[in-house]
Amino acid sequence: MRWRMHRRSRTICLSLAFVTVFLHLFLALVSLSISQQPCDAPPPPRTHTLRALARTNHTAVGVSGLAEPLPDDTHMDSPNMDAKAKVGRYGDSVAEPVESGLSKLEALFSHPLYNMPSPPVPEEDWLLKVKPKLKASEKSSQMWVSASREGYEDVRWNSSSESHPPWLRFHLGVSRWQLYPHRDPNMEPLAQQLATHRIISAAQKSGGTQLKLVMSFPNYGQAMFKPMKQERDEETNYNLYYFSDFERHNAEIAAFHLDRILGYRRIPPVVGRLVDVVKEIKDITTDRKLARTFFTSPVGNVCFYGQCSYYCSTEHAVCGRPRALEASLAVMLPDLSLATRRTWRSPWRRSYSRSKLAKWETEKDYCSTVKKTAPYDKGTRLVDFIDMVILDFLISNMDRHHYETFEKFGNNTFLLHLDNGRAFGRHSKDEPSILAPLEQCCRIRRSTWLRLRLLSLPQYRLSDVMRQSLSHDPLASVAPLLSEPHLAALDRRLATVLQTVSRCQERQSGDGGDDEVIYDDIAYFKGMVTPAG
Repeated sequence: MRWRMHRRSRTICLSLAFVTVFLHLFLALVSLSISQQPCDAPPPPRTHTLRALARTNHTAVGVSGLAEPLPDDTHMDSPNMDAKAKVGRYGDSVAEPVESGLSKLEALFSHPLYNMPSPPVPEEDWLLKVKPKLKASEKSSQMWVSASREGYEDVRWNSSSESHPPWLRFHLGVSRWQLYPHRDPNMEPLAQQLATHRIISAAQKSGGTQLKLVMSFPNYGQAMFKPMKQERDEETNYNLYYFSDFERHNAEIAAFHLDRILGYRRIPPVVGRLVDVVKEIKDITTDRKLARTFFTSPVGNVCFYGQCSYYCSTEHAVCGRPRALEASLAVMLPDLSLATRRTWRSPWRRSYSRSKLAKWETEKDYCSTVKKTAPYDKGTRLVDFIDMVILDFLISNMDRHHYETFEKFGNNTFLLHLDNGRAFGRHSKDEPSILAPLEQCCRIRRSTWLRLRLLSLPQYRLSDVMRQSLSHDPLASVAPLLSEPHLAALDRRLATVLQTVSRCQERQSGDGGDDEVIYDDIAYFKGMVTPAG
């Protein structure tokens, strides 16, 4: 009997040991299979700017990455062109995978389409220039010396660019076709100045419909200040008309980055900054009208509202949290006394009426009339305008009623893409009417079209390069400048632009459509730098 019980116990123990070993092996196999499955990163949490601001030190702001370290220029007519992008019948850009070790943004800016050769800038094509010395004995008279005004640096600038502050280098770098060159080493110090330099003066900018200030720095630089009015992920109310919408500080920042990514370089550099409402505005302003509008809200936040046509009242006040305020700072263009600008009424201007339609919305052959009217009847003005239209569609800006150019260059120059605060209002809805000029005129630059096609490829996806570019802005440490739905909307709208061009080519294919639709500026520039024969 005892022998049988011993045998039974031994059997049970062996069975339990076998089951235990089997379970361990089974769990090990399951764990191994799970570990080999790709894991999707969890969606980023919705960062609320109010909470983030409370945790952020507004004095510890830095800037990096606006001037990406890139390889040497690659010319369009070099052997590397075929390895980077192949051009088909309509100039189709087929890019190969991004080189190992390069980010998408670096790879994009290294692409031949962003490094096309160009001739030296003639003397008359610079907007400004430093007056040369006439005699060595007159050296002191050629120096710019401060008048020792309170708060300003006692600086001396001469004809050497090394002595110039970043804002002056920017002004002296403006030419007939762009505000700054593609690989401008001045972008980094200029961004640093906007984000970190001490503000010594704040005054309200006259004109316009909403509040904006002019900030001055010790080195005589100035910047246009637009404050935060609403949260980044807050969409425009669907019942608001485009002319009733708030301006957004993050829209100004994002528009600058997109303008640069598109290869335009027609928006002055813009940087985000956290400003102390008391120390950097209230305590230093000499604007009495502005000073009278400061107050403390019931929860202890310092607010102000200024004076303007709309949204300048206690109901629409700009408030710190409790003193820290997000804002965009855009470097000012040269003073109008030095570089006069001409304002042009947009042919596709909206009616700014709740019921009346504009001519371009009712006349079927409206573009034919525009093409016969100066300055759109010759030169590059029409394709310059189409460039601006594409930017506006991508950022969903319906408020482009006018645009400006530098008077010195006449009609043969680029358009300034200023005042983009009403952009990025809605990500869930596109506004096809913004593309009406492209749809009606069916005309686009080849360089613009090829860059758009490049940005539609996975290797250089527009949303990815925008996300990376915006991550270098100081305010990205508080919260992303554009939410993911806005970034996704950029890809969607880019596809719509390319589809519109394709429809234009199909409509005109029977009559040599490509020559009619595509303005070949690439061949034009290559001809300027390639010797005959």
